[in-house]
Amino acid sequence: MIMNDLTHLLGTEEGRGFRGGIATICRHSGLMGICAYFQYWNIRGISRFLGIPKFSRNFEDSAKKLGGLRSSRRRWTQGRRHWRIILICRTAISALNPNLGGGGSCCRTWAGRLSFGCLKSRFFLLLVEAGLIAGLASDCARQAAVTKPNIVVIVADDMGFSDAGCYGGEIQTPNLDRMAKSGLRFTCFYNTARCWSSRASLLTGYYAQQVRRDELPGSGGGVDGKRPAWASLLPAMLRPAGYRSYHSGKWHVDGPVLAGGFDHSYCVNDFDRYFNPKEHTADDQPLPPVKPESGYYSTTAIAQHAIDMLAGHQAEHRGQPFFLYLAFLSPHFPLHALPEDIALYKDRYRAGWDAVRQERYERMKEPGIIHCDLSHLDPDIIPRWNLPEQELRERIGSGEAGHAVPWKDLTDEQRDFQPIKMTLHAAMIHRMDIEIGRVLGQLKTMGVLDNTVIFFLSDNGASAEQIIRGDGHDRNAAPGSAGTFLSIGPGWSSAANTPFRLHKSWVHEGGISTPLIVQWPNGISAHGELRHNPGHLIDLAPTILELAGAKWPETVHGVSVPPPPGKSLVPVFTLDGSVAHDYFWWFHDGNRAIRVGDWKLVADHKKPFELYDLRTDRCESHNLAADNPDKVKELEEAWTRHMEEFRALATQDLPPGQAAKNDREPKNQSD
Repeated sequence: MIMNDLTHLLGTEEGRGFRGGIATICRHSGLMGICAYFQYWNIRGISRFLGIPKFSRNFEDSAKKLGGLRSSRRRWTQGRRHWRIILICRTAISALNPNLGGGGSCCRTWAGRLSFGCLKSRFFLLLVEAGLIAGLASDCARQAAVTKPNIVVIVADDMGFSDAGCYGGEIQTPNLDRMAKSGLRFTCFYNTARCWSSRASLLTGYYAQQVRRDELPGSGGGVDGKRPAWASLLPAMLRPAGYRSYHSGKWHVDGPVLAGGFDHSYCVNDFDRYFNPKEHTADDQPLPPVKPESGYYSTTAIAQHAIDMLAGHQAEHRGQPFFLYLAFLSPHFPLHALPEDIALYKDRYRAGWDAVRQERYERMKEPGIIHCDLSHLDPDIIPRWNLPEQELRERIGSGEAGHAVPWKDLTDEQRDFQPIKMTLHAAMIHRMDIEIGRVLGQLKTMGVLDNTVIFFLSDNGASAEQIIRGDGHDRNAAPGSAGTFLSIGPGWSSAANTPFRLHKSWVHEGGISTPLIVQWPNGISAHGELRHNPGHLIDLAPTILELAGAKWPETVHGVSVPPPPGKSLVPVFTLDGSVAHDYFWWFHDGNRAIRVGDWKLVADHKKPFELYDLRTDRCESHNLAADNPDKVKELEEAWTRHMEEFRALATQDLPPGQAAKNDREPKNQSD
């Protein structure tokens, strides 16, 4: 009876409190009179023996409220006392959620104390069986929840590999720099080259093609693809481990935010207006459009909503671990920035993108962030959906440039205008860093910063896109203001992605390489170190679940969940190179790549495959395909084999014929 009662008790909200543990177990067991078995002083003695003084107060309150019952004593043999108390302790421990991590250790320690004490005690307390162990186990659950780390994932949008100061950039990012100094910087971490596919991999732990969130011929996937029923998001996987989850910023995932397991959300669905978005929601409910010149700026608003959610968590769920997904729009086009931030970078970029690339490259080499020659520019490669250069000049001005040509080849008008765009890009990142600092300040105020694991990354490389949408572009408006619609273009994108080649949407290193900063004062003893261990967004979910003491689900809605392709990077926190992957795989917008060991095979759309040895040439400057045809064939076959595996998984639950409708060219959709 006691085992059943305890198991039931620990699954109830009422059973979480010590007092509730006693009252509930008594009510369910019909043991309302059990306090008569022992004297009031004995309660105090047992609680003191356990080394948890607050239990004494809880016991006193409970005993008094259970009716001032008269004391009675009953002798038990030492053997029977020992046997029964061991049974009760085991019952309490087994009733705990198996994902509690530290809670199991906590309860085992107390169980040992209790059983030892009963060997020497003259009185076996039936209340201990019914109430103390129930409340003790419940308190262990609370203690385990407190010791579990909080998780914060911060995502920048279209930020280049070398933009942050701690990755070689000249942009002032003191908060990111402090995180890097107290934590780790990963030098070889990958995304999927695009917004929606990266967010799918981050939140599900699968390649986006596996969950129909990026296009694959015959898979029925893409930017509008719907995940299979088994593809849960991180908040849903963290909930059984006791986590509450919050989201602020960009979404770009299929389905409503709260349906993905988040408890609260502020979502900006307007990617064209930083100062007055027309579409944004709170907990999936539409909010009124923001009026122009209201003082709103999305980067600040996204951070403020996150701060408010954290403050609410502290007020209502203190001690319960949380997951915060903070997804900025910055520095995604349009280049909208605050005047005070723009002023900080005035004239900083007049030397041009060639000079900035070289400066960043030199700063990256010194600490060992990169070990390759600076890549060359690719002046002939731009997104196919970009506006023609002539139209850009007509709508924006004669200073616009549509290709990443050497700086010296630009006209005087172009050399005057182009630095303004990088100034805006830098100002946007600078403001994002300021807002990240405010969020970190909130965590410090709450007293949880040291036990919070913080990840910072970008969803893809910097963007070479040049389009005009939203409210259009007013040539007479101040650059960076709400009336403008500028993009950095391929020249400055090449600088932002230093030292790598190409841009967002390509799967060369410039499109798929992201900075990754990990800070966790309580859990990472290495400070300011680099980690060269390759990793991918598919690794974040397994990493976070391990940190949280959570398990990967075996079934969801009665459907079996396939094993995830990623690996936990927790061992890398301690030892670089300790986690190996069989392969990394990419396919986006027709661009293809696979990495096996240090070999990478990559193709720009329908062009021939290129082969690189990333051990010495991660900047992809020396194509070895002609000299290694067997390796090219081997890797191409591996790429195709994994594509077929992913397609089979993505289509296994689709009605016959539905998947084939997507056998077409990918959409020309930008994010």
